Amino acid sequence: MNLMIFGAGFSGLAIARALAGECAFAGGTTRGEARFDALRAAGLSPFLYGGGSLTEDLSLALAEVTHLLMSIAPDDDGDPVLENLTSGLKQVLPKLEWAGYLSTVGVYGDHGGAWVDEDTPCRPVSRRSVARRAAEDHWARLAAEAGVPLAIIRLSGIYGPGRNALKTMQAGKARRLIKPGQVFNRIHVADIGGATALLARQCLGGIYNVTDDRPAPPQHVVEYAARLMGVAPPPEMDFDTADLSPMARSFYGENKRVANARIKAAGYEFLNPDYESGLDSLWHNGNWAG
Repeated sequence: MNLMIFGAGFSGLAIARALAGECAFAGGTTRGEARFDALRAAGLSPFLYGGGSLTEDLSLALAEVTHLLMSIAPDDDGDPVLENLTSGLKQVLPKLEWAGYLSTVGVYGDHGGAWVDEDTPCRPVSRRSVARRAAEDHWARLAAEAGVPLAIIRLSGIYGPGRNALKTMQAGKARRLIKPGQVFNRIHVADIGGATALLARQCLGGIYNVTDDRPAPPQHVVEYAARLMGVAPPPEMDFDTADLSPMARSFYGENKRVANARIKAAGYEFLNPDYESGLDSLWHNGNWAG
């Protein structure tokens, strides 16, 4: 395959590493040259892209791309890449065989702690989730018009090396917020890489929740990280009276348990099926600090 990842950040690099050695060409975009070395280390040829029109070198590369992965969040004006595709996917990517779009389980909105799956109607609440849902629809229309399978990959809270409860504990920034009944799903970045690689290899389309098996209260994750490190967890804090930013508080406005049976049925076996196994792996491999 010839792969291009728009927005080769934390998740994009994990996907690149999962497909290492399987691509005749693999490229990725980033906003600045400071990250070129990180992209190259993951096997990607770096391209500059920060929105707006495509550069000439990026356009030339896209003409040979067979597999496209979109990992750039919509901004206030919508999806920044879509404005370059108004003439159709195949006009810009004539050899395209598969496309993937990294989205969020936030598109489901609040379900009061009930289980949701890919067939659950979406009712996003936050502005960022509304924008994600609109982008999903736009990419789906473009892919359908081009006759290209599109995998919409809905991710839960992402963690991994350098971005996890162990690192937060070390930095003294962990908080044990208590909101009765609140749960979240999570996903280790290595499983984002593995699941997306499977979909890309098989050119599978559809909507997939890429999320762990065990939605859990956020304070449980903090407590488990403290136990691994052999330290006392931070004191409990009542959510209603905690000093939180509007964005942090907004995450607690959505409460649901997200099912992942569809990606398992496609053949994916999770490396880290719950937060305990994920934190265990990071701690014992010594790569939790990044």
